Amino acid sequence: MKNILYIGNNLKNSKSNLSGIQILGPLLEKEGFSVYYASSQSNKVLRLLDMIRACIVYSKKVDVVLIDTYSTQNFYFAWMVAGMCNVLKLPYIPILHGGDLPKRLKNSVKKSKYIFNNSLYNVAPSLYLKKAFEEKGFHNIIHIPNTLEIENYSLNKSVFEIPKLLWVRSFSKIYNPQLAIKVLKLLKEQYPEAQLCMVGPDVDGTLKAITDLALKLNVDVKITGKLSKKDWIDLAKHYNIFINTTNFDNMPVSVIEAMALGLPVVSTNVGGLPYLIANTINGILVEPNSEKAMTLAITALMTDNLMRENIIKNARLQAEEYNWEIVKKKWINILE
Repeated sequence: MKNILYIGNNLKNSKSNLSGIQILGPLLEKEGFSVYYASSQSNKVLRLLDMIRACIVYSKKVDVVLIDTYSTQNFYFAWMVAGMCNVLKLPYIPILHGGDLPKRLKNSVKKSKYIFNNSLYNVAPSLYLKKAFEEKGFHNIIHIPNTLEIENYSLNKSVFEIPKLLWVRSFSKIYNPQLAIKVLKLLKEQYPEAQLCMVGPDVDGTLKAITDLALKLNVDVKITGKLSKKDWIDLAKHYNIFINTTNFDNMPVSVIEAMALGLPVVSTNVGGLPYLIANTINGILVEPNSEKAMTLAITALMTDNLMRENIIKNARLQAEEYNWEIVKKKWINILE
């Protein structure tokens, strides 16, 4: 088996959910790969320096470098790491995570070409990003979806007497958590006992805006903060509908996990979501930033038993396609 240097956000703190490096890295280790990691530095400058240092230190030990690549500030980290890999003649593979990466391709043309044209492959977890990159002239794009270990996700048998909404994401502006509060307010006009639980760390101060909005609209919201994967999966047993409110997205693992758990998903129709969810078949897609549209979709799930049961069944089947035992074959194929 080959040796891998995995570059990404390897922080382990209360302000971040599990990142790609923390999910995929250990799974590759289970398959016999030797994986070195960078970086767990919380300071961004030190993190970048540690990433560059790791490329130099491990340049003679590893066969390939994986680079988690996002669309915002971390895009520049990927650009600089790719530059170091090129200097050291290290093959590298960017993993395309940012839902807004198509905009980055447009705004940073030269840097994008430098990163993605010089790579061994570019791995797109969603067909949305694969298509977006190919439309910009990049042809070394391999689709390997985000993954989970399906045996850890038992199908819940929920009761649908009142809506019990679950939201799992980081509290960040791009994920538009305010929409969840507005949906709850509107939903309570028809279901006064409707519930909402929001799970995730506060990334940019948005959590205060959420609590202020809930107070203003006079709705009770359960906010747990960051939970371990096991804890939020256990918590999910007490809820019956999963909502995804984001304005930008790629292929969120939390949505796939909800599908695996038997929670019907109502999501905004943005980014990679329509490549994951077929409307009314394995979930419901609604226009972004519309509490009315999302509330109507939730009401439809509550009242249309046949549609709901079909969505739950089809979503579970879809989630099973992302099981590691299937996905790992694609990783092994490009890494060996």
